[in-house]
Amino acid sequence: MDRMNGNRLSERLRESIEEEIATGKLLPGTRLDEVDLATRFGVSRTPIREALRLLLGEGLVETRPQRGAVVAQATPQRLIEMFEVMAELEGMCARLAARRLSDAEMAEIEAAHDACRGSAAARDADAYFYANERFHYAIYAASHNTFLFEQASALQRKLRPYRRLQLRVRNRPQRSFEEHQAIVDALREGDAEKAVQSIRAHVVVQGERFADLIASLSQMTASSSASTDTPAEPAASA
Repeated sequence: MDRMNGNRLSERLRESIEEEIATGKLLPGTRLDEVDLATRFGVSRTPIREALRLLLGEGLVETRPQRGAVVAQATPQRLIEMFEVMAELEGMCARLAARRLSDAEMAEIEAAHDACRGSAAARDADAYFYANERFHYAIYAASHNTFLFEQASALQRKLRPYRRLQLRVRNRPQRSFEEHQAIVDALREGDAEKAVQSIRAHVVVQGERFADLIASLSQMTASSSASTDTPAEPAASA
């Protein structure tokens, strides 16, 4: 029982730290000191160590000589490659979903799309980020392929900080919502090829979107440069 409770605690800590990485509270390159994190979350170092091990396996944390665990920092080239693979995985999800989704699953996709509409109209990038995740996960689930769902979800988690960063670009939520509309229309029509092309174009980063991402990434890197050699600042316990 104690081991089971310990595993659940480590998982909750993993989720909390992952959320801080995704929302930019913990920037790429930030050192993740076990003692600091244990103090912040009010736990011992053991579950913190296990949570960091889980994040290391997900690729959200990496270890560096003489520094220990730090928030992973992807190069621009690595990001482009990751988004290319994400576009293909989501294309596969959309292709299968167009053929297999149920009425209830279509309704969930449309509900998530409506949530995106409200967030985009309110120019609330943070709310849009979560509504957007709901939209994409609903498509993964509608593929009815558990292995594909797992792989798409794993890469999605690695890209969360950067997908959020993209939404900080001026008017990106509104353009993202318009791209979602094309995906929804294709799924509703059962047009697999149109769904694939729409979601690939939505996810892949190229042209102006590449330049915007690099500019935002440069700003984020500059902001984090002063804190990369020090533990994360104290924050309220999650």
